[in-house]
Parts: sequence; structure tokens; C-alpha cells
Amino acid sequence: MTARAATPDTAADVFRALHHGRAPGDPLVLPGPWDAAGARVFADAGFPALATPSAGVAASLGYEDGATPADEMFAAVARIVRAVDVPVSADVEDGYGLAPEELVDRLLEAGAVGCNLEDSNGGVLKDPARHADWLAEVKAAAGERLFLNARVDTFLCGEADPERAIERAALYVAAGADCAYPIGAPAEVLPLLRAGIQGPVNAFGRPDAASVAELGELGATRITFGPGLQRRATEALRKIVTELR
Repeated sequence: MTARAATPDTAADVFRALHHGRAPGDPLVLPGPWDAAGARVFADAGFPALATPSAGVAASLGYEDGATPADEMFAAVARIVRAVDVPVSADVEDGYGLAPEELVDRLLEAGAVGCNLEDSNGGVLKDPARHADWLAEVKAAAGERLFLNARVDTFLCGEADPERAIERAALYVAAGADCAYPIGAPAEVLPLLRAGIQGPVNAFGRPDAASVAELGELGATRITFGPGLQRRATEALRKIVTELR
């Protein structure tokens, strides 16, 4: 019997499984490739999956964060997916105003196995109940074909009370989100977030803050870095150019 080729469903299942059964101190580390070359570097280093950063991709395409046209973002994700043999999740900001069905179709066409979706726009938090309803529509359209990482932007938008993040995360998980991402949460509140959020918790990694292992011990299931790696690579390139001159 001929083996059946891998499908997006099986790739999404592989990606989903990486988030479960992890020991404290051993979070899933997802580097953020901004182009195909960087994606190959991360995959060759042995990382089991990748997660694109919208800000990093924007910078690579010559746009400010949040200004990348949807078509260019999906095309960039598709190039990254084609370059590697590991699952790739895509940061697609707040969905670019696309209807849930179209958003899901575009992600699957690009080859993504998951996505980040933000609950703010222009620095302003969205109504959490309405956002949860929209996430439920995205989940209904995607089924198990996409891993839905619901970003919670309370800390980014100046709301420092962890309970506000927990309340929003609860609505999003109930709507079908596979993971909650309280981006910008201080490391010291991760234990409280971990206790209050059902399912995996994504933490934001910074090179000058808590280590990956420390974030895992504090309650993070997975670690992503936003545009941090792209910015560090750019700084390294500046140093190289300075030496050349």
C-alpha cells in the first residue's frame, strides 16, 4: 500500500501535540523566521516548529509593523513554509479584516498550521465578547486544521492587572482557541496567569530578561520572540557593515 502524503491536518496535529505533555522548565521554543533563509537556519538547528512574527516579516518587506498588505504577508508565509519541513504558524495580526472563512482559506493555502490573532487594533483593545465570537467563527471554519493562538493584548495596552488578561483568555479558550498569548506579561505574573488560564500559555521571550527555562518554570508552555530575532540579526549586520567600511 502506498503511504498517504502528509496533509495540513496531520501537520496541524503534530504542531498541536508539541504543546501538550511538556515538563516544567521545558517549554516549546518557536523561533520567528522573517524570510525563507532564516527559516532554514532555525529548522537546520533542530527546532521542531516555527512561528512567523508579523513585525519581523514587515521589516523584511520594507513596511512598518502593522502596515503589511495582507497579500504580501500571506505570500511571505508561503515562502517560509516552502523552505522548511517543519510546521509553521503564522502571525496574521488581527486578521486584516477578512471574513473567518477567507482568513482560514488564505492560511491553509499558504501552508500554515496555526496562527496568532490579536485582540487589539491600533493600540486599542477590542470588545472581548465580540472578539471571542469572531474567534469562534474562525475556529468553526478551521476545525482542527489550524492551531489558534489567541493573543491577549492587555499588557501592551496599559492594563497591568493580570485578572483582565485571565478574563479575556477564558473567553477566547471557550471560543475554541488552542492557546492564549498574554503578550508583554511580566515574568513574575506568569504563575498567576498559568493558574488562571486553561490550556497552553504562550510567553514572550526577551534576550535581556528571563531565560527560556525560567519562563517554563514560571508557567509558560511555549516561547515566541516577536521581531526580536530579526532585530538582533539586523544589529549584527550593522556591525559587519561597519567593519567593512
